Order: sequence, then C-alpha cells, then structure tokens
Amino acid sequence: MTTSKQKVNRFIFAASAAMVVGFGSAAQADGDYAVLMKTLANPFWGAMGQGVEEGAQAAGVEYFIQAVESDQAAESQLNVCNTMLQREPAALITAAINSTNLLPCLKAAQDAGIAVVDLDGNLDEAILDAEGIDIAFRIGSDNEAAGGQAADFMVETVGADATGPVLIIEGLSGNVTGQKRVSGFANRLGELAPGLEIVASLPGDWDRGKAATIMNDILVRHPDLVGVFAANDGMALGAVESAFAAGKGEDIVIIGVDGNSDAVNSIKDGRLTASVAQLPYLVGFQAVENVQKLLADEEVPTSIAVPTMVLTQDVLAEGTEPMLEFVK
Repeated sequence: MTTSKQKVNRFIFAASAAMVVGFGSAAQADGDYAVLMKTLANPFWGAMGQGVEEGAQAAGVEYFIQAVESDQAAESQLNVCNTMLQREPAALITAAINSTNLLPCLKAAQDAGIAVVDLDGNLDEAILDAEGIDIAFRIGSDNEAAGGQAADFMVETVGADATGPVLIIEGLSGNVTGQKRVSGFANRLGELAPGLEIVASLPGDWDRGKAATIMNDILVRHPDLVGVFAANDGMALGAVESAFAAGKGEDIVIIGVDGNSDAVNSIKDGRLTASVAQLPYLVGFQAVENVQKLLADEEVPTSIAVPTMVLTQDVLAEGTEPMLEFVK
C-alpha cells in the first residue's frame, strides 16, 4: 500500500508549458517534486515558482524546477504534458495555455489514475465536463473579480460621472483567464460609470510590444483616451511606454493585472497607475499545501481562491498592507 508520504514524493507540478528549456528524461530528473513553469521571463510565473519552491521547502520535500520559453506554443505544451505522464506522477498540476490544448493529456492522466489540478484557473469547466474530465481542485485568484477591482479603481480615480474613451487590451485569444479579467472589468465599468465608453477591446496576446502598438494606434484615433485596462502587467507596461512617448502618460489611467516586480517598479516610478496584484507567490505556496492534503486523503475544496489587492503608489509607499509580504 502506498503511504501518503510516498505519494507526495511522486507528484509533478506542470504549470503551463510551451517550448521546453532543459527538460530532461525521467532518469535525469531526480527531485521528488517536478515543477514545470511557464517562461520565467514573466515575473508572474517567477513569483509563483518561488512560492512553489518555498512551499516545498517548508514541507521538507525535495523538488526540481524546469522553465519554458513561451506562453503561446500550445502544441509544445501538450508534448511536455505527455512527457510528464511518463513519470507516472500521483498528481498533475497544470496551467494550460488555453482551454483545449491539454485535453488529450488530461484525459490520459485521468485514465491512469493521476489527480489533475488546475493552477491559476486556466481550464474551462464546461469544456472539461463535455470531455468527461474531472479535476481534483483549482487554485488561483478570482480573475473576474480582479477585473472588477480594476474597474472600481479606475472609477475612483476619474470619477463616476467621467466621460470619454477607454481601451481594453485582452490576453491570448481563447485563454479563459484573460477572458474572465476582461469581462469582469467591462461589466463593472458599465455599472459604475456609463459615461466611460469602451471604444476597443483587442487581443494583445500577453505581449508587451503588441500592446504598445495597440496603444499607439488607439491614441491616434482617440487622443482623449481616459483609461486603459490590460489583462496582464506586461501589456499594461507596453501601453505605459506608448502613452509616455506620446506625452500623455500622466493623463491616462493605466491598470494591469498580476502585481509583478516590473509593475511594482513602474508604479513606484509614477508611470503605471495601478496593478491588481494576484499574489502568484501565495498561489504557488498554497498549491503545494493543498496537494499534500489531497494526497494524504484530507478534504480539499474543489475551488480555492487566493485574495487579490490593488497596488498603487500610495499603497506601496505606506507599506502597511499585510498582504504586501506576498508581493514578490
């Protein structure tokens, strides 16, 4: 009979893969925890990886981490997922690029008796149900609520009676995380400030450069732009670059999502207005805690929401918010 400790020593973290950086064979991977992240060039995933590492250390479990290059290569992610199954893990934690690319691998994992965990809420429940795939639990921030928080802050800043154009820069097409953030923002903005008109909602594909181009184009068409909501910090920072290059950086409220280190520095410098911090470090740390419970046959909620907070220059300068300790 396999003990809970033996189970824990066999599970693999798979956090969204694309082109693999240095992924070895099962024989080469000698850690008890295998952690497969998205690109560590994105500070969001770097912070989540730090949370996983420190969670594993606190649990006294050995681990190893592999990084990947891109968050857009869906086919490569599926290949890596299939490779991970060859290790016969007890649980597979995934942050899928979109809602469909990993379905064959997740189905194979389920058929093999491997518990599937959704990291950061990237899997669409309706699609999973249609495919007959059950997940053990999902953990991450409430992305729709995060979008709503961004709208709350924008309206607090410009006023509920404000009028003018607003731009939304979406994430990768088909990515449920970005879709929820955008819908949360748009719905809440319409409730609070009907005079603020969303004049464009365009996919930035999580790409800073593409977001900068979108911002340039919109500023030509709408030089009186009031606000921008970007579905992640990288795209928000691209919008910031274009706004300041056009001499409008101090006139436009620009809000991102993630609360990553680059965004924090930009907010401190008075460039990015705000970011809805999703505390990815805490997501990673709590993912470890709850997988341990799962594999020890303890009760784990099917959906675990990690809190979010709005980071502004004032919040960072005051430094009194307790959750700031989880902003990495």
